[in-house]
Amino acid sequence: MIAMRMRKTPFKTALKAAALGTKFMVSRPRGSFTLHRDITRTAVFIAGGIGVAPIRSILQHASQERLPHKLYLFYSNREADDAAFLEEFENMTLQNPNFTLIPTVTGHRTLAWPYEKGYINREMLSRYLLGLNGPIYYIAGPSGMVTAMTDLLNSSGVSDDNVKTEEFGDYKLYQDPAQSDPKTDTNSPDLAL
Repeated sequence: MIAMRMRKTPFKTALKAAALGTKFMVSRPRGSFTLHRDITRTAVFIAGGIGVAPIRSILQHASQERLPHKLYLFYSNREADDAAFLEEFENMTLQNPNFTLIPTVTGHRTLAWPYEKGYINREMLSRYLLGLNGPIYYIAGPSGMVTAMTDLLNSSGVSDDNVKTEEFGDYKLYQDPAQSDPKTDTNSPDLAL
């Protein structure tokens, strides 16, 4: 599955306007953003916006396989309406006793919100975690959020060895050089995710 927020960016505007049947070049999954194997170490996921998508896959797998890891998800969005998969995560807390969901909103429109309000910070993490050192942290979202959370953890004494990140930076249109005529450049670019 590919999940994204449809914002007014050049990439997403082109994606939305693409004709049915348009082919996309998508790279294979790679990297080390996977659940650690040491079941004695708590996994703390910190997600900003649609950055929750790769974390959702990890949490689904852990729940389906009934892995014994203690799992926490701190999930930040501007408004309640922006929180993708929230109902699914709420149901997951009922199915998996090792999973704790801590959603938060940073905007001001959400009045009747039963969860946290405000940015994820040291105080919020400390309310739910026994200590900041010890868990393995997984942070996914916009670059600025990932940097802020990494800095927060580092300043709290958490080693870089215990932090895995997945940044969602700017998307760019990709044009396959083999299909492009450098003189006229009349071919439409392929989109890359």
